[in-house]
Amino acid sequence: MSNYHPLTEQEAIEIARSIAGVFGPEGELGCREIGDGNLNLVFHVSQASTGSGLIVKQALPYAKVVGESWPLSLDRARIESEALIIEERLAPSLVPKVYHSDNELALTVMEDLSSHVIMRQGLIAGGVYPLFAEHISDFLAKTLFFTSDLGMNQQEKKQLAGSFVNPDLCKITEDLIFDHPYTNADTNSFDPHLQADAENLWADQELHLEVALLREKFLTHAQALLHGDLHTGSIFVTEQSTKVIDPEFAYFGPMGFDIGAVIANLLLHYASQEHWSADEAYRQERRQYLLATIRDIWNGFERKFRALWNEHGVDRIAKTAGYQEDYVSRLLQDTAGFAGAKIVRRIVGLAHVADIDKIPDADVRARAQRLALAIGTTLIKRNRRIASIEDIIDIADSAARL
Repeated sequence: MSNYHPLTEQEAIEIARSIAGVFGPEGELGCREIGDGNLNLVFHVSQASTGSGLIVKQALPYAKVVGESWPLSLDRARIESEALIIEERLAPSLVPKVYHSDNELALTVMEDLSSHVIMRQGLIAGGVYPLFAEHISDFLAKTLFFTSDLGMNQQEKKQLAGSFVNPDLCKITEDLIFDHPYTNADTNSFDPHLQADAENLWADQELHLEVALLREKFLTHAQALLHGDLHTGSIFVTEQSTKVIDPEFAYFGPMGFDIGAVIANLLLHYASQEHWSADEAYRQERRQYLLATIRDIWNGFERKFRALWNEHGVDRIAKTAGYQEDYVSRLLQDTAGFAGAKIVRRIVGLAHVADIDKIPDADVRARAQRLALAIGTTLIKRNRRIASIEDIIDIADSAARL
């Protein structure tokens, strides 16, 4: 792109100032780069005199975590802004509003969420979010149903899927989640005390078979438009509000991948309570809260997804008796398997989670890591036998009791 260049803070201010109706006519605008992710520049532009703000997000042509040796397509910025617009239409109030996008500069200008906290950070600080399960199940049910063959015209879906071909970022997922953790790959990153655990992963052929089947689904099952990276670092929360951000990995894939990603990150935080809970009583309380949230997410999703299907289903043959039951059953199994794969990669793969990585004591961190691996590998191995959400909860609860 001939005019593409990484923005300066002053340029971000000028772009934000051009958005009508946000900032007052008086008062200077301030700007700081707040991106802590791996792929983008993120500028927070604010006006102290009014308290108003905007986020200006720009894609970089490489993975920031690695550098220019890992090039990436800038088209992901278009994909992100278009995904956010679709998600806002289908699940109003659950994503930030998009004010402006520029495909040439690979940027999106969106709502400032400074009143919220990143959910991962909030959980680490002991936050409780009573409406989160209701909100995220609503987001999942509506965005997945209405972009599937169940909820939209199939030919229109095929055309829409063509706008979300996302090979660069899908390749990251394909490698870092469904391949590299199961072999001695250069991208893997783990504490030395996990060497034997990693080698067990690399040698476990039963595990590899299930991962291969999950990978096949990720590669071929274009069920719905996914967020593609729905972890607790991509969700902003308050006690009353939930906002899903950063859908730059969006593509048409298996629904269980998004649902599983949310559950995986709650289970990673569950494992991290080896450190973040001050005593055993609080640890049990905190873990029960997390398991209850997981239960409520799946049950809420299933209830809402079935209701949308019954009321808005567009496919006559999909209303055949027994088909919905089979479909939802397979969705739960996919959710379990993908959740397991997301957990494993966060322990031995390239990108970890602060919930566990910030545990200062190596022995305590090792306990949390091994608990996470036990939960993740069991979810993967048993995914095709999961019959209810209680099976997933029992796997986590049983692993924590060992």
